[in-house]
Amino acid sequence: VQLQASGGGLVQAGGSLTLSCAASGSILSANPLGWYRQAPGKQRELVAVIARGGATNYADSVKGRFTISRDNAKDTVYLQMNMLKPEDTAVYYCYILGTAYWGQGTQVTVSS
Repeated sequence: VQLQASGGGLVQAGGSLTLSCAASGSILSANPLGWYRQAPGKQRELVAVIARGGATNYADSVKGRFTISRDNAKDTVYLQMNMLKPEDTAVYYCYILGTAYWGQGTQVTVSS
């Protein structure tokens, strides 16, 4: 299984980015999914999760700014990030919960 994450980049504070993560086969549509991030010198932390049925949960630091969604027909999970802050700078990873499958990571850098 390969997870391909994309959409990262450099953005000014207050800006927006949308991350995507696609997988080969139909494994994404059958599982709960998550986005994690890891900033330099820090542990990887959970950002958002979405259940198979669409229920979502977010880290307190991103509530009201980030939205996780999924398109099972396209076997893709998204992370819409609005009102970005410099502290959101990190490498973002998609993950299939309950498995060992991680995306390769995509860098998000927010300048002040």
